[in-house]
Amino acid sequence: MNNEPIRIELLAPARNLATALDAINHGADAVYIGAPRFGARQAAGNSVEDIARLVEYAHIFGVKIYVTLNTIIYDDELREVEELITQLYNVGVDALIIQDMGITRLNIPPIALHASTQMDNRDAEKVKFLYDAGFKQIVLARELSLDEISGIHKAVPQARLEAFVHGALCVSYSGRCYASQHCFGRSANRGECAQFCRLPFDLVDADGEIIAKEKHLLSLKDMNRSNELEQMLDAGVVSLKIEGRLKENSYVKNVTAYYRKRLDEIFSRRSEYVRASYGTSSPQFEPVLEKSFNRGFTNYFLCGRNNDITSFDTPKSLGERMGTVKRVFKNYILVSGGNNFANGDGACFIDRDGRLQGFRVNRVEGDRLFPQTMPGITEGCIVYRNYSIAFEREVKESEPSRKLLLDILFAATDGGFSLTATDECGISVTFSVEHEKSPARTPQRQNLLTQLSKWGNTHFAVRDIKVSFDEDYFIPSSLVADMRRRACEMLLEEHSRTYLREEQQQPSEGIVFPENKFDYTANISNGKAREFYSSCGVDSMDDAFEKAAPAGVPIMYCKHCLRYSMGWCSKEGKKIPYKEPLFLALGDGRRFRLSFDCRKCMMMVLNDNIE
Repeated sequence: MNNEPIRIELLAPARNLATALDAINHGADAVYIGAPRFGARQAAGNSVEDIARLVEYAHIFGVKIYVTLNTIIYDDELREVEELITQLYNVGVDALIIQDMGITRLNIPPIALHASTQMDNRDAEKVKFLYDAGFKQIVLARELSLDEISGIHKAVPQARLEAFVHGALCVSYSGRCYASQHCFGRSANRGECAQFCRLPFDLVDADGEIIAKEKHLLSLKDMNRSNELEQMLDAGVVSLKIEGRLKENSYVKNVTAYYRKRLDEIFSRRSEYVRASYGTSSPQFEPVLEKSFNRGFTNYFLCGRNNDITSFDTPKSLGERMGTVKRVFKNYILVSGGNNFANGDGACFIDRDGRLQGFRVNRVEGDRLFPQTMPGITEGCIVYRNYSIAFEREVKESEPSRKLLLDILFAATDGGFSLTATDECGISVTFSVEHEKSPARTPQRQNLLTQLSKWGNTHFAVRDIKVSFDEDYFIPSSLVADMRRRACEMLLEEHSRTYLREEQQQPSEGIVFPENKFDYTANISNGKAREFYSSCGVDSMDDAFEKAAPAGVPIMYCKHCLRYSMGWCSKEGKKIPYKEPLFLALGDGRRFRLSFDCRKCMMMVLNDNIE
């Protein structure tokens, strides 16, 4: 029986090098970042040179760097992808997060592969297949419950399971959304999502009756599973992922620091779990999730279906709930909890028409808010703060350096002195210098301890110092400083030399995919992917939607269900009081039929536009 503790990874997003460094310095155990091309967030690409700099810094602390190459790829791009992967491997990237199985048939170095959530990983059969195909880490679908995750872990215990814990939610199962491609010619599977799901729609029945007017019916709240982290670990998740490769630095700092703190609290009382990297940092602010961009929070389907997942009124950030409007005067608003605001804060509310309205707080006097411009707010409105000027300043100024803790042994030798430095990773270096050992005229021990503690602007901080000699020698401060510098250089060299990068898992022989026929949702866009699936027993494969868009098919597959949200769930014995089919209607006249598969608890948005 293996009694080794399970290493748990907090995986943070990074838009660029600066954001990635902030994520590491605020507690991330791993960072995922976009390559120059072929990432599912096209606006978040990074040069190989910047990724190389990131890898060099991250590996000092055992932090892993994963690069996203999780778009579908066309045949004429395969050679470029092959060359890019070689470059990423050569600069030390730990793993690639991919969607397109054609990559597995390229001539690439043995870099570890992770299965993107874009592969629609939501059952044990799929996870087992991917593990056997060479994927050690598999990103699960966001829609899974704790019981479903636990079932997958029990069925495939050898696979490392990665799951989202925080951030924006796609309403469609990842990898199975074609709405942006269909409506705007921008493929979500190619990193160009136009956020169709955040648009306002009318909900219309078959007779043309408007059931809901200009509501964001496909817009979800943001995920927040900070209260369920321990249950997720117990269900078998080993990598906890924060969404947000397009988010600003302050968001990544705050959210990463918050989850670091929550996880460390768990580890302090659950010895079977430990963090996956080394080094500590102390953010110069108290992290609060509500103070960063959010549309309100939900744990989504983690604990079962509930009606608190949607954000129908607005796709924009609400922020933190502050209080309720008691009275409205000519130039100020009386708000319960108003004294928690500060001059310059941003505030918002939902008006009588269900629309989000915002205003800037120009001045605060007790519970009285004096807006820059008086909004159309009424008594009883809930007031939110979506921008805290003081908090944003604190986060912006937070620049902690991550430190590895050191134990120092300073000893006398026959010809001089030796220094042994051992860091918290277990890496140790020892060296000696020749130097005359002259008796000191005054006590030197305290000065020696002070000098040995001065590691300054390095990656190390002293935890313990031992001095091993009986006589009091005079040791110049310059000698101690030189020994410190040399020890630091040797430690960094040893970290670089001994860092073990996980290499690609070899696929099993004769693996067979659970199905032998694929439609457009398999997202096959190149000959190498066809070659892979053909070798796994698939004998019929349609082209990806981006290459040959079929008519009358779903362009979204959603666990979110409008029948459920409206109180018409047939599984609960409810009946819909309107004539079906139902349609989503855009302001430009385009309509999209809704289809409901109640057996699978799935709603589909179809592309058979009916004018």
